[in-house]
Amino acid sequence: MSKVCVLGAGSWGTALASVLDENGHEVVIWARRQDQVDEINKENTNEKYLPGVSLSKSLRASSNIDEAINGAEFIVLGVPSQQIRAVCKSISNKINPGQVLVNVAKGIEKSTSSRISQVCYQELPDNPYCVLSGPSHAEEVSRKMPTALVVASESIEISQMVQDLFMSEYLRVYTNTDMIGVELGGTTKNIIAFGAGILDGIGFGDNSKAALMTRGIAEISRFGVALGADISTFSGLSGIGDLIVTCTSMHSRNRRAGILIGQGHSLEETQEKIQMVVEGITATEAVYKVAKKIGVEMPITECIYRVVEGQIDPKTAVNELMTRNKKHENESIFKL
Repeated sequence: MSKVCVLGAGSWGTALASVLDENGHEVVIWARRQDQVDEINKENTNEKYLPGVSLSKSLRASSNIDEAINGAEFIVLGVPSQQIRAVCKSISNKINPGQVLVNVAKGIEKSTSSRISQVCYQELPDNPYCVLSGPSHAEEVSRKMPTALVVASESIEISQMVQDLFMSEYLRVYTNTDMIGVELGGTTKNIIAFGAGILDGIGFGDNSKAALMTRGIAEISRFGVALGADISTFSGLSGIGDLIVTCTSMHSRNRRAGILIGQGHSLEETQEKIQMVVEGITATEAVYKVAKKIGVEMPITECIYRVVEGQIDPKTAVNELMTRNKKHENESIFKL
C-alpha cells in the first residue's frame, strides 16, 4: 500500500481521499483552514463540501503542507486550477523527485493560458505527472455509485500505477496516452455545461440542450486537435462522457451557475450564490483567447464569453448561434 497526500479538501479531493483510504492506502488531506482539518479529524465529516457523508476514522487531515507531503509516493492536486501554480511553488523546495503528481483539477491557467501539466512541469520539472479526469460527481463517488475515470500521462507506467491506486469495486479507471486531449476535454466541457445551464435558466428544453452538447463536442474536438490532441479522446470519458454528466446534472456547479445567469442574475450574484469555484467561467475566457490566437472557430464559446463579459444577453447569444451561416454538419469538425 502507498502513502498518498491529497492537496485540497474540497468535495472532489475529499471523495478521492475516501476512495484511496478504502483501498487501504495511508492518506492525508491537506486543507488551509484549521477548522476544516479539525472537523475531518474529530467529526469524520466535511459537511460544507460533502453534506451527509461519513468519512473513515482512518482518514487524516493536516493544515501543515510540509507534513502532508512528507513521504507521500503520490501527491493528488485537488485545489482549483487557478491555485495550482501557487501550491506547486509552495512545495517546490520540499518535494522529492519521483513523487508522482496526480492532477484532478479541470482548467487552464487564466494568466498564461497554460494547461495544468505545463504549469506543473514548469514548477516541479523533476516529478512525474498525470491527469485523472472523466464524468464524475464527488457526491456520487463518496456514496460509492459506479463511476468510470481515465488517467493520462506521457508515461504509460505512471498511468498504470495511478490506475492501480484508484481502482475499486465502484471506481473503474482506464488509461490513455493522450494527456493533452484528456486535459482539454475536462476544461472545455465546463464551458458547454455553463451554457447548458444558461439554456435551462432561459426556459428552453431538451432539443436546445441536445443541440448545444452535440455542437459543443464538435468545437471542443476542433480546439483540441489544433493543440495536438487525438480526436478520438473526445469521444471517450474525458470528452463526451464528462460533457454529458456536467450538462445534465444539478450536481454540476457549472450548470447551476449557468441557470442563474439564464434567469437574469449578474455574474457577481451567481458566484455568491454558488459559493464554490465555477471553473467554466474562468475557462471561458482562457479558452476563448487561445482559440482566437490560434485561429480556431468556437462560436458557442465565443457567445458564452460575450455573455460573461456583459456584451450580450443570453437570449441574444442563442439567436446569434441559431442564425449563423448555413453549414454541412461535419465540415467544421476537422477544418482548422
